[in-house]
Formats: sequence, C-alpha cells, structure tokens
Amino acid sequence: MSGDRGGLEFTDVVGSVDELRALMGEPSEVALRKDIGRIDEHCRAFIARSPFVLIATSDRAGRCDVSPKGDAPGFVLVANDQHLLIPDRPGNKRFDGMRNLLDNPGIGLLFLVPGSEETLRINGRARIVRDPEWLARLAAQGKTPQLAIAVEVEEAFLHCAKCVKRSGLWEPARWPDRSGMASPVSLSRARCPSIAASPSPRATKAKPSAPAGGADREPVARLQERWPPGE
Repeated sequence: MSGDRGGLEFTDVVGSVDELRALMGEPSEVALRKDIGRIDEHCRAFIARSPFVLIATSDRAGRCDVSPKGDAPGFVLVANDQHLLIPDRPGNKRFDGMRNLLDNPGIGLLFLVPGSEETLRINGRARIVRDPEWLARLAAQGKTPQLAIAVEVEEAFLHCAKCVKRSGLWEPARWPDRSGMASPVSLSRARCPSIAASPSPRATKAKPSAPAGGADREPVARLQERWPPGE
C-alpha cells in the first residue's frame, strides 16, 4: 500500500471480511448477543455514573474525529430507551464533531466510569438540536447549553474489561511518569508563537507538577474521592 502521508509501504494488507475472519475466527455467541439495541436499566445506571464520554464521528469522505466530553456524572441525559442527549459545554469552538454530524449523522459513543473496568458503547444517528425544553434539562451550574447532540440509539452494549485491565487505566501504581511531558502552554509556545506571545490569564496559572518517578499521589487521592461508588 502506498500513498500514505508518511510515505509508509505495506504489502500484506487485509482486504476483506472473509480474510479477517479466516485469520482471527468468529465471535462467540455471547459477544454477538451483547448488543441490545436500546438503553436498558444497566445502560442507564452506567450513564448516570459516567462523567466522561468519547464521541466518534466522520464526514462523508471518511475523515474521522473523536472528541472528549465531560462533566459531572450523569451529565448525559437519557430521554428514553432509544434516545439520549449530550450537552455542548463551552469549549474551543472548533466543532469538529458537530461539523461531521451535519455531513454524516453516524455517531459512536464510549462511556467511562472512573474505577470501572467495563465501558459502555453506543452507536446510532445524531442531530444537533436547540429545543428550549430539552436544553433546560441539560443546564448545569445555572447555565443552559445553546446546543445539544441528540442521539438515536441503534446499538448499545457493555464492552468487556480486558483492555482496561491490560492498560492499568485505574491503577495509579501502573501509571507512567508524566514529568517528561510538555505542558499545554509549552506546546502552544512551540507550535503557535504568535498566539503564545499573549497568553490568557488561565494559561499562565501555575500548576503543581508531578514528582519525578511516579504519579502525583495527592491529586490521585482527590480524584478517587470523586469517583462514583460502585454497586
């Protein structure tokens, strides 16, 4: 395969579902039956405890985007068994995902709950809405969003815990040392000198750095205090 932007060449590429299945086998009956196609009581309980969701979209040309959205647990509103609404909180106004949805309504969601090794996957079709009665139900800290993403659910299932277990995502002792990573301010200065020449007050606030050789234990403890309780 050629033509990649990085100039990489691949000569042994899987090109069909038949090839993929011949190599990797078929899914189990349990895996196939995971998808219930609606938001049942277990999905509702997961969403009610989730403070973070990843939103995957693409335009008609196949250019993709994954945008993170977060707020207090339960910030995503379950309207009924087939519909949910995601508020648009103030951000950078790029609207990568929303622009894709105007071109292609397909959407994929991945919900996380801190401390839970399972994740919730929901796929469907979405619209950008501004109905006042729904936006009012998405208000937080006295502020009502101007827009929301309304999702019609087509697939819904809990994803197994293997990937989270392997990653050690919720195990602070396994987290990598972040001391060598550039801060957002440093990256802005390196990539956009003209913009970084006049930093905003928020960007210049000092933040405590993690101690060398491990995770910042005090913030970890504070984060864990905010994790929603399990069953």
